[in-house]
Amino acid sequence: MPIFVFPDDPIWNEEADAVEFAVEVGEYQGRVFLTRRVLQSFIGHRPQPDEAVQQVCMNRQTFDRAAELRILDRALDPDANIHLTARDVTRAAS
Repeated sequence: MPIFVFPDDPIWNEEADAVEFAVEVGEYQGRVFLTRRVLQSFIGHRPQPDEAVQQVCMNRQTFDRAAELRILDRALDPDANIHLTARDVTRAAS
């Protein structure tokens, strides 16, 4: 049984200007956010919402791993969610 569970597909969150998906670790349930700005640093241009979601889906393993590393480091945001940075994603990709 996996320690980390990512139960849903990524969606666009207009208010956060980010792609959002859930993460569960035991009793903990939170949200992971990848802002358009973070995605821009990887794809070279400011993605439209549908392209941003598509990029996350196509590279889901890397983004899931980045979230896992933040949880293992106990580096949750004050709202108990995870807002991934370009540094988080780069670390997970290497």
